[in-house]
Amino acid sequence: MNASEISATSYLDGPRLLADVGGTNARFALERAPGQIDTIQTLRCADYAEFAQAVEAYLAYSATQGARAQVRHAAIAIANPVQGDDIKMTNHHWEFSIENTRRRLNLDTLLVVNDFTALSMSLPHLEQSHCVQIGSGRALSGGVVGLVGAGTGLGVGGLIPTEGRWIALGSEGGHVTFAPGDAREAAVLAYCWRTYSHVSAERLVSGPGIEMIYQALAELQGVVKPEPLQTAQIVERALQGQDGLCMEVVECFCAMLGTVAADVAVTLGTLGGLYIGGGVVPRLGDYFARSPFRARFENKGRFSSYLAKIPTFVITAPYPAFVGVAAILSEHLGGGNAVPILEKIRKARDQFSPAEQKVASLILAHPRAVMSEPISEIARRADVSQPTVIRFCRTMGCQGLADFKLKLASGVTGTVPVAHSQVHVGDSSLDVGVKVVDNTISAMMEVRDNLNADTLSRVIEVLSQARRIEFYGFGSCGLVAEDAQQKFFRLGIPSSAYTDPQLQEVSAAMLKSSDVVVVISNSGRLRHLAPAVEVAVHSGATIIALAPSNSQLAKRAHYTLAVEHDESSMMHIPMVSRILLLLLIDVLAVGVSLNRSSPFAELQRQAKRGILTHIASLGESDSDKIAAEGDGKSAQSARGNQEVTLSPNVISHIK
Repeated sequence: MNASEISATSYLDGPRLLADVGGTNARFALERAPGQIDTIQTLRCADYAEFAQAVEAYLAYSATQGARAQVRHAAIAIANPVQGDDIKMTNHHWEFSIENTRRRLNLDTLLVVNDFTALSMSLPHLEQSHCVQIGSGRALSGGVVGLVGAGTGLGVGGLIPTEGRWIALGSEGGHVTFAPGDAREAAVLAYCWRTYSHVSAERLVSGPGIEMIYQALAELQGVVKPEPLQTAQIVERALQGQDGLCMEVVECFCAMLGTVAADVAVTLGTLGGLYIGGGVVPRLGDYFARSPFRARFENKGRFSSYLAKIPTFVITAPYPAFVGVAAILSEHLGGGNAVPILEKIRKARDQFSPAEQKVASLILAHPRAVMSEPISEIARRADVSQPTVIRFCRTMGCQGLADFKLKLASGVTGTVPVAHSQVHVGDSSLDVGVKVVDNTISAMMEVRDNLNADTLSRVIEVLSQARRIEFYGFGSCGLVAEDAQQKFFRLGIPSSAYTDPQLQEVSAAMLKSSDVVVVISNSGRLRHLAPAVEVAVHSGATIIALAPSNSQLAKRAHYTLAVEHDESSMMHIPMVSRILLLLLIDVLAVGVSLNRSSPFAELQRQAKRGILTHIASLGESDSDKIAAEGDGKSAQSARGNQEVTLSPNVISHIK
């Protein structure tokens, strides 16, 4: 198909930009429809001062090839760890912010993933002709798939099937300690030990590793001054069969790779097959099938028969990373021809009312900011009323602002997965706001993913059956303790909060075996809490800790709900950790309130009836106004203009 043509299966939101960025070259392509990748160009990284400049150069080139539609979504595979927003390449000087680059390139979506994650995700989508089987074995349908790739380094990864999709397993397995398989490899290892205190598998099973093996075997054979050869030259001479030393080097390399591949196979249980990628093995051609690789792969003692059943494949596809990032981007955007909400807004903009167009303009200009702002701020910045914002969300097919923000978040920039982004001096106010919100969300998601269901259920049951609950906190955690006491007291449970160590110790001495103490600490150190905790334990009370899992407090408590978050060394006040502790208190309060077996259930109902009776006594006009506002703001009483304030906690329980 000609690049200028638009097929019926083309993406409705235009072509998608794909890239595979290494230390030397950056390869770019466009995906116009599912599986249709073209307009491929390779650029030298050294020719561009910034990553964004290379992208702009490619987009200018693609425009000359008939790609007239604007690119809205992009996915980049990069030979670098990807953690958070800031990317600093280890084998090139490029440094960039994902979010700032997205804005500069005017993209709705910019995903950046590790290149081996992309290669892993390509495996389910590769054609059979792009994989050459080495040796015997048969893949188990639905089995775990392994991946090993020797290039500039040694990559290790895997794919785990789950609920009709694949999850890429990130790994730094190439840095495991090298294990020799015979005397020759032991001699090579001894040679490396003269230079390196630790020799990883990557040190030898990689492109640069071939040169290291060459130097070691040359010395072993008594060659005083071996000819200085680079990896490509060593491989070329070995394949020509005219240089005995080079032939032995490549043979040794293939055997070492067999050991590494076998270790990955037994570690992950790759019954779905093990694939070999990277830049070295495909260049060995037919020789690799005759090499010691497969024999070494199956030589695993008691597990030899197990490995003999696992097939091994060499990836021969020319651009597998493109296939992988295309799959990741498609899943991120919802798959197929799903049109992200920003594109829907852009296309329907002229159909909105003038007021709704103001909301649309704000969202298109600042999508990340809108995701974190309350409705009042969105309305203020768009210069419209709050009902207009809600009406706009419903025009877009959403139930309300919260539903709209969820759909907006699915199509805006991200990494896979979303992680912590460091706030830097010089960041704009918007960037600071976005990073703080994103970091908090990321930490909350981590708490959610690490919740232990059994521990949580048991803690809720213990709290529900407690005669009395006391909350201990010190410093900023004292505020969390006071918040917890307020919530549980409103649930009808006798509870107290103590933030002074001496009062905590005195109170702990009066506890009974039917009482519960919840100790809150973002550090988990017992420096100020130790006396009270020891007295409470001696009194027979149950100790529940909200603290880091391996902390002193966690080891002393009966139950621990873990909060794992290190505050920035530049910030000497707890921020995200405080939010996480408050979040866990909310989880426990809701869990206890829903526990019908609690002896306080009737007290909770009585408390609710008392609140409703009190509101009714204020007069019908005031209760109506309170219900209409629903935000805890002051309402003027009709009798004597007396001001009445309801806290959000009261309102939530009224609901």
